[in-house]
Amino acid sequence: MIIILRSQAADEEIHAVEQRIRDMGLEPHVSKGIQRTVIGAIGDESKVDKEALEALNGVEKVVRVMKPYKIVSRDSHNAETVIDVSGVPIGGNTIQIIAGPCSVETPEQMEQSAKAVAEAGCRLMRGGAFKPRTSPYTFQGVGVEGLEMFQKAAKAHHLPIVTELMDVRMLDTFLEHNVDVIQIGTRNMQNFDLLKEVGKVHTPVILKRGMSATISEWLMAAEYIAASGNHNIIFCERGVRSFETAYRNMLDVTAISVLKRETHLPVIIDPSHAGGKAWMVPSLSRAAIAAGADGLLIEIHPRPTEAWCDADQALSPNQLNELMVELKGIAQVIGRDL
Repeated sequence: MIIILRSQAADEEIHAVEQRIRDMGLEPHVSKGIQRTVIGAIGDESKVDKEALEALNGVEKVVRVMKPYKIVSRDSHNAETVIDVSGVPIGGNTIQIIAGPCSVETPEQMEQSAKAVAEAGCRLMRGGAFKPRTSPYTFQGVGVEGLEMFQKAAKAHHLPIVTELMDVRMLDTFLEHNVDVIQIGTRNMQNFDLLKEVGKVHTPVILKRGMSATISEWLMAAEYIAASGNHNIIFCERGVRSFETAYRNMLDVTAISVLKRETHLPVIIDPSHAGGKAWMVPSLSRAAIAAGADGLLIEIHPRPTEAWCDADQALSPNQLNELMVELKGIAQVIGRDL
């Protein structure tokens, strides 16, 4: 850690900073230049209260040298991590397409969706039994009954399920219903109590990026899960909020490259929530796979115009089949399987 002092810092202020560093269990090394004095704090940075140092008289800026996220950092584990989801690998050389409806609606709809997902060649299925919605008056999901419908339909086609957990009080219910992957949605990315609790189980977690979250904040949210014991984490970029109104969210394809450099964990993309329109999904999906994503989270519906939520962004089964053919071609070009 580096502490940069103000140009007019007095000797007694410098000595006070040195003493505070020692109190924190680190060793200070002072370098006095013509215009600036810089103090290097050598030791375990995790013991340092950055804000406490910045509050000291004479301190202009405190800069961390080590990354604040340690477990999820590539520095701690250079090899790519592959997450095993009931026998299906996420990460590594194989790209996974996780498809399914935005929300669980009826047994018939889920059976038809599961059949379409399996026939398209997807190995995992998504679906929301509990739905976070912007308006309190819109459809909120069918709840626990939806989990039962979802599991019955998916099991018939040997598909592990991915579904969103919104409330920590429902975690035990998710475990009782053998949810294969717990999704933490964008609105809960910094719900730290929820992150800590899913960190206490070993069920894989898809952590979606917050609407306006920086990559550093996203990585730190993942660190909450990892620090509690669960290292089975999958990052999901779903677009960030911007000034643009022509599409739902701005898909940050650049985040794939940055995350691949910063973390050893898998990175997937949700093109459905990024574009918000079904016609955008294929091009965003192609871009994501070409950029190195380990998978996609795609919304499909047997009859998209009849979907109870997010009808505009759902693909039909035929559109999913066509997209899978295109994505296999891209995967082959970049030396990966799909």
